[in-house]
Amino acid sequence: MPQLPQIDSLKAPDRAVAQATRTRRFPWLNLPFVVVVALSVCYGLVAVMSAVANDPDYSFSRQLAGVAAGIVAMIVAWRFDYRRLSDFTTLFLIVNVVLILSPHIPGLGVEAKGAQSWIKLGIQIQPGEFAKITVILLDASVMARYGGRLDDAREYAKAVGIMLVPFLCIMTQPDLGTGLVYLFIAATALVMGGARPKYLLATLGALVLCVVAVFVVDEFLKYQKPDGTWEYKLLKNYQRSRLLVFLDPDADLTGDGYNLRQAQIAIGSGGLFGKGLFNGSQTALGYVPEAPTDFIFCVLAEGLGFFGVMALIALYAALVLICLRIASASCDLFGMVLVACVVGMWLFQILENIGMDLGLMPITGIPLPFVSYGSSFMVVNFALVGLIGSVWAHNVQKR
Repeated sequence: MPQLPQIDSLKAPDRAVAQATRTRRFPWLNLPFVVVVALSVCYGLVAVMSAVANDPDYSFSRQLAGVAAGIVAMIVAWRFDYRRLSDFTTLFLIVNVVLILSPHIPGLGVEAKGAQSWIKLGIQIQPGEFAKITVILLDASVMARYGGRLDDAREYAKAVGIMLVPFLCIMTQPDLGTGLVYLFIAATALVMGGARPKYLLATLGALVLCVVAVFVVDEFLKYQKPDGTWEYKLLKNYQRSRLLVFLDPDADLTGDGYNLRQAQIAIGSGGLFGKGLFNGSQTALGYVPEAPTDFIFCVLAEGLGFFGVMALIALYAALVLICLRIASASCDLFGMVLVACVVGMWLFQILENIGMDLGLMPITGIPLPFVSYGSSFMVVNFALVGLIGSVWAHNVQKR
């Protein structure tokens, strides 16, 4: 008996075609990205809760408030069309200068930990943290003007000069850690924006020469105080001490060398599975300085052990890979460089924070993304997540 002809519209659709044509309910939402960020934040909240449990100088409720404010900032940034920001280079430059120099305003700025980095508006906030957003937007907008190819030496010098302004401003506080973050953002923008390799190498060489010159000139400018100690002009004594401890951990066993030793003891004592959160002897008894902020990795390593910190590193790796996919899928240079700068900043902070706890990097005040204590820091990270989400949302709708 001959088979009846089939009607094409009633055939079972091919699986690949069905998957490709299926309409997503929320096409602007990148679910893996949101899940990884949420898990990282939860991980950080648990670590901060453990770190501040016995420290009255920190408030866990303030960290929760930072997360809540950050979620609002993320939603606003995610729904905003990032492409509208690509032409505001001059505005971003002005905003950066005003933000970073605002702690110098009499009656507004507050000095803490040897730096004039805070302002008091009911609560203390750190404008240099919020400036990370505008620094990224500034550098991305600068490189977007060259269309992915920066061959002219004069234009390259001009671009570098603009990107150095935030760094020079932050060094008036001085805040070397945040300044290094600004420099790494600028380097990422130059590389991803198509600057010629020989210009990049020349810039790196000039930077090394400047570092050497700072130490040499400081030797001529130093003076002896009445108590017999030496005071330096260009680098603060604590900044020099941190660099010297990095080169020789036994150089200052009562200061930064002591901090490094206690951090390493805390990490080693965690073993494979850790002592359990709230049970770490080094962190709970206050042997590790600045445990909720700069040395939060030690809290995790002591409490959750090797496998606990590897879980966090796996989350970071997933976050970076997802962001790189979003950057590669961007249909415009501004969006691609913007996402790359955020990823570069996060990578630098992760490597520096973990590295300094292990003695592999100099000690700086650079926090661990989504984990370290700090409401300003948390709001900034969420806002950057929102900008990356905006790049995703406004490019996926084109495909």
